[in-house]
Amino acid sequence: MDRWQNRVAVVTGASAGIGAAIFKDLAKAGLIVIGLARRVDRVEELKKSLTADQRSRVHAYKCDVSSEESVNSAFEWIIQKFGGVDILVNNAGLLLDGNLSTMPIADIRRVLDTNVMGVVHCTQHAFKSMKDRSFDGHILIVNSILGHSIPIFPTHVGFNIYPSSKYALTAITEMYRQEFKGLGTKIKITSISPGLVETDMVEDIKKDIGPVVLNAQDISDGVMYAISTPPHVQVHELTIKPIGENM
Repeated sequence: MDRWQNRVAVVTGASAGIGAAIFKDLAKAGLIVIGLARRVDRVEELKKSLTADQRSRVHAYKCDVSSEESVNSAFEWIIQKFGGVDILVNNAGLLLDGNLSTMPIADIRRVLDTNVMGVVHCTQHAFKSMKDRSFDGHILIVNSILGHSIPIFPTHVGFNIYPSSKYALTAITEMYRQEFKGLGTKIKITSISPGLVETDMVEDIKKDIGPVVLNAQDISDGVMYAISTPPHVQVHELTIKPIGENM
């Protein structure tokens, strides 16, 4: 992890759950960390759990990744204040209840704008910063096992467009791998696909698959492993599942 000391990491969806765990672990590892979130007050609250030295290196900025204007504003501020982005963790995600066949189109668009276009837009900013500075950075995407297969549940679970958005990230990860290589860089790309993680949106799902779940720290540990690998090693896909999971 020595190469990342005082480097700049950006974490989207940093206000709670997986994003909050990653935000804190990167700070503890000696990086300058910017947490992007709609609920920026929660990121500010997270800072209180860190040491004084760690708090001096972490920052919060209000950003809705589904909004092009909001993403542009956030990354313009980051580049101006910190000079560039060395690690990007695309964590922000959205799951709304409903059936794909009947739910409002506006809700479907919100999920796609957050889960897919948010990743694409943030990654373009980070990649440009890395390439312009000839820095071999690392871009990570918090995907899902639902981006690789869709289980059949005994009762209704309203995943609707969510698995499709995650399948898109699986394909996008491979496109980035090919493009980063083809554009003459050694920038790494990693997709991390968790099973069910204990977050605010999993209670109804647990009724179908049982109580066996991961916690946010498990996924953050995966992120820290991926970025700790030597320069010649790229963890392209990391799947993390709890023992005994039915999915």
